[in-house]
Amino acid sequence: MGKRKISKNTRQSFITYGVVIAAYILLTVLASTGALSSTFKGLLVPVCAYIIAAISLNLTVGVLGELSLGHAGFMSVGAFSGATVAIALKDSVPSEWVRLLIAVIVGAFFAAIFGFIVGIPVLRLRGDYLAIVTLAFGEIIKTIVTNLYIGKDASGMHIGFLDGDILERGGKMILNGPNGISGITKISTFTSGFIIIMICLIIIFNLVNSRSGRAIMALRDNRIAAESVGINITKYKLMAFVISASMAGAAGALYALGQNTVTANKFDFNTSILILVFVVLGGLGNMLGSVISATVLYVLPETWLRQFSDYRMLIYAVVLIAVMLVTNNSKIRALVSRLIPGKNKDKEDEKNV
Repeated sequence: MGKRKISKNTRQSFITYGVVIAAYILLTVLASTGALSSTFKGLLVPVCAYIIAAISLNLTVGVLGELSLGHAGFMSVGAFSGATVAIALKDSVPSEWVRLLIAVIVGAFFAAIFGFIVGIPVLRLRGDYLAIVTLAFGEIIKTIVTNLYIGKDASGMHIGFLDGDILERGGKMILNGPNGISGITKISTFTSGFIIIMICLIIIFNLVNSRSGRAIMALRDNRIAAESVGINITKYKLMAFVISASMAGAAGALYALGQNTVTANKFDFNTSILILVFVVLGGLGNMLGSVISATVLYVLPETWLRQFSDYRMLIYAVVLIAVMLVTNNSKIRALVSRLIPGKNKDKEDEKNV
């Protein structure tokens, strides 16, 4: 019997799973032995959140082929909805793992709803127009959260907009407008972040390797040809966009529940650009690249470059430029393609569309 040939996409999937699992085991062992500094330990949960945000945006930018600059808006929706639910359930649900699970699900759910609402009109646009509208969406979400008040008292939950006087005496304000949410109990852990990363990778790889995934990639490569063979453009574009938004919401909830205080300004335009940088440097459509770039580029300025004080962001910018120059070298790209299967598009899958 001949050997069964494993497709390039399948190999890439297992390589990505292996790298993520190996990194988790290594960091867990180092943390348990005290080899990791307290600063590095504090970065583990945020890194997991940004990895999830990066691979989810890569689904929109790399697989679907649409440029979105509002990904931080979906993270914001997930962060504030998830953190609000976790705080509200603190007395009735004592288990931190259960509260975290509920918060992540709620964050992903609300982000998916916003993704669906925004995606219906926005995905009719293309290129720069889509980027501008998604950018505006992110700023709208930030403005709404900045002026939103949510509190809890003896009579239940209360929501106010522009007016913070919504509670009776003895009530507790959860989301306090521009001050955000403070006094959050940190229930996000490195293990929970690892689990969510694995779940997101499994969803993305199964989607990409499915018939729907091939239809989405066909839309990316040639919209007119895809439409001519009966592929429903709106359906598949919206599918990828909503899944991407829901994962960003889960990332936001994970991030928020790993901080003491979260404000709307944390999820601004700069955050969307940062996540896009992770995707571009890691390679469009390459989930392993997004995992590595998000880890390195988030940890780099917060740890090793701290010793350079005022010059650390200058060095960080130089590193980004150097990486872009190197990764755009054709010889280096060809070498990486041979070392990392799946770096380029899988021609066999494209022919099956």
